Amino acid sequence: MDNWKPVIVAFVCNWCTYTAADLAGTSRLIHPPNVRLIRMMCTGMVDPKYVIKALLEGADAVLISGCHPGDCHYINGNFKARRRVKLLKEILPRFGFDERRVKLTWIGASEGVDFAKTIKEMVEEVKELGPNEARKQMVL
Repeated sequence: MDNWKPVIVAFVCNWCTYTAADLAGTSRLIHPPNVRLIRMMCTGMVDPKYVIKALLEGADAVLISGCHPGDCHYINGNFKARRRVKLLKEILPRFGFDERRVKLTWIGASEGVDFAKTIKEMVEEVKELGPNEARKQMVL
């Protein structure tokens, strides 16, 4: 268990969080390499079934991150994402997942430091939760 490294799938907004991730990389900020970024045009496009599918297929956690409320390039996409994540967290226990395995954050394009910090914190939180039970059932 000591060598276990959690896998985090991150659905990130093209305009803000993806740019912040790029800034973190070009600034050579150190953060754990545990995250698999999936660039979406907007967090409002993240369907809850994508999150559930990621967890069912063995991701240890899912991060959804986009523009700050009020700064969405698609007017209200981040408000839509916030409502969806709230409802998603209510149904996750029905699938056997702890709601702490899904996190919603707002990271602006110029916040590369915040992106690196968020990833580091999330990896630590997921390590405390332990491996996803769905991963244990998969044949890798």
